[in-house]
Amino acid sequence: MNWVNAVIQGVLLGGLLALFACGLSLLFGTMKVINLAHGDLAIVAAFLAVEFAPALHLSGLLSILFVVPIFVLLGYVGQRTLIQTALDRGAFTVLLVTFGLSVIIENLLLEAFSADSHSIGIGSLVSGSIHVTDQISIAYISLGIFVLAVVVLLGLQYFLSRSRTGRMIRAVADDSEAAQLSGVGYRHVFGVAAAVAFGTVALAGIAFGTYSSFNASSGVNWLLYAFEAVVIGGLGSLWGTLLGGIIIGVSQTVAGQYDPSLQIIAGHVVFLAVLAIRPEGITGRRVTL
Repeated sequence: MNWVNAVIQGVLLGGLLALFACGLSLLFGTMKVINLAHGDLAIVAAFLAVEFAPALHLSGLLSILFVVPIFVLLGYVGQRTLIQTALDRGAFTVLLVTFGLSVIIENLLLEAFSADSHSIGIGSLVSGSIHVTDQISIAYISLGIFVLAVVVLLGLQYFLSRSRTGRMIRAVADDSEAAQLSGVGYRHVFGVAAAVAFGTVALAGIAFGTYSSFNASSGVNWLLYAFEAVVIGGLGSLWGTLLGGIIIGVSQTVAGQYDPSLQIIAGHVVFLAVLAIRPEGITGRRVTL
């Protein structure tokens, strides 16, 4: 039963990983941008929730109401200015710019909040759980984050496939020059895609802050997990991202059940194995010459 519980906890952890990774996947799928500041932005959202929710007399969960809109605006403005300027100069420039942004954010957070750990208070939900058997329990917060991840992915899928803006995003992602000739302003479309991606980053940061304690340096590890989930699932695939997150989560919790010291390395080993055997990802298409 302990192994069954480890698998269940891994699946639920995969939901949090997928929530972190879906914004990364969306940016890469639309603009071929790998945002190295992704994890640090999520931590910024968590700190905003910690600092401003009490001042506005809101619970930790309700901080979503003001943090997410801030990040949506930040995503649009950031893409139209910093990211687009870097894109015009090449993909390598984007990597350098986002890496520099990551370093700046982390150091600013260290200056503002030191290296102390913080968490987002959610009351009794943090300790509540569903006891399936004596050895199997499902925490309310873990289950809630997994459901949130699925809802976000469903919403993104519906947005991209059914809405006019979503169809424009897909058209620009497929061929920006052809879309531009058809009258689509690709820069605005990229800005909307970045706004959506940053909104999901804010959700991921707040979810992480309710799930575990965090500090100014936590973003680096979660960027790595998110990137691994995206690659395992298949670059640009939203549901592949969920699958990748679950695979990493299960590998970590099962390895931790065997030996806690192997928990982190197990996910990296699985990532390297998938990269060696199927570099296009589980849901990706093989390219043949």
